[in-house]
Amino acid sequence: MLNLSSLLPVDLLDVAHIALQLVACAVAILLGVVLAKLVNRWVQRAADRGVQGWHLRVLELLAIATGPIVIYGVLYPLSHYFISAFIGLDPDLLVTAVVLCVYWLCARAVIYGLVLLTGRDSWLGRREMAFSWTAFGLLVGYEWGIFDWLEAALDGIDLVPGKGEFSLWSLLKGLVVVTLFVAISSLISRAIERRVMKVEALALSTRIGITKFTYFFLIALGVLIGINAAGVDLTALTVLTGAVGIGLGFGLQSIASNFVSGFVLLMDRSIKPGDVISFTGMTGTSTENFGWVQELRGRYVVVRDRDGVETLVPNQNLITNPVINWSYSDRKVRLKLPVRISYADDPELALQVLIAAAHCSARVLRDPEPVSRLMHFSDHGIDLELRFWIADPANGVNNVRSDVNRAIWKGFKEAGITIPVAQHDVRMVTARGGGQ
Repeated sequence: MLNLSSLLPVDLLDVAHIALQLVACAVAILLGVVLAKLVNRWVQRAADRGVQGWHLRVLELLAIATGPIVIYGVLYPLSHYFISAFIGLDPDLLVTAVVLCVYWLCARAVIYGLVLLTGRDSWLGRREMAFSWTAFGLLVGYEWGIFDWLEAALDGIDLVPGKGEFSLWSLLKGLVVVTLFVAISSLISRAIERRVMKVEALALSTRIGITKFTYFFLIALGVLIGINAAGVDLTALTVLTGAVGIGLGFGLQSIASNFVSGFVLLMDRSIKPGDVISFTGMTGTSTENFGWVQELRGRYVVVRDRDGVETLVPNQNLITNPVINWSYSDRKVRLKLPVRISYADDPELALQVLIAAAHCSARVLRDPEPVSRLMHFSDHGIDLELRFWIADPANGVNNVRSDVNRAIWKGFKEAGITIPVAQHDVRMVTARGGGQ
């Protein structure tokens, strides 16, 4: 073994020692960056050639790991076998560089795995490098004890005086750990949602129910695991959490009811995305508050009307109030158009005109066929009614009514059929004695 300590002065030896390690680090980093860029270009060309799926994921992971692996492969044997064993010096800088290289590889691999779960278009995927550097910084700070002084300062601040110990450091650590577990649970649940929503074999409402249940279950599990991992002793906050729990119980009663109602709607499949509903509480063909179900959320349902306005209806309202679902079991609906004709006209001819008018629109079904009925004889004329079916209420109901009414008016004009107008006769009676 070559011992430089006996050949060079101490100051010169230290300078040479540091310079040798810095040069080795620079060469290893340069080599790692160059090879990583070459692998990245190769992966990009493979993607351009149409390589997809897990093959492309493996290549991307290889591109991420190329730089750290090359740096590790150069510095590790250099520090342990050449500088330490052969020259007899302490390779402290090289060991530090090797540790940092391992930390960076771990941070990039974990963030890349989470991006694969959530998708490139997620908030994590759009900031992949920023989160990678953040995770790397946290690992380095934890390894080098940067947070020790902060822990010592905050641990001395007791938030709950008494026998129990609950310091400001415990609170902050608990918040960070719980937030981390909740974020990971949210990412996993979103990944599961993306996978489940692609399963066409399951009904849409079933897929939504599975994803919502998975989301809330994983979030709750993440909170519990985070609290346990943080080592927070909640017994010291029994009184406080009890009072807060009672207040939240009363304040969040409506919110909890909406969440439970949302699960009920998903399970019984009474309302699904794409259904046409109205909130009048009346049977028949009234179209007040008429709209399409766009989304089923945990707390509300998004309903879009024909004016393009989206209304957020609480789930509880759909459970407790009557709702007309125009497409619950059959999308076909029957429309009724009442018409009155004069007693001077032939009702048989008017009934035929009504049937002919119903065929003016292609949206009116031929099976069942339109029918016309003479309903009753009123004070001012004969009341008739045209009844016909349509199969696409989602495209509008009043527009079909308008088309058929216009055809009825045109047909009555051609056939000479009149629609009577209510008239009132005022008679002047002369009272006895000549007064009026």
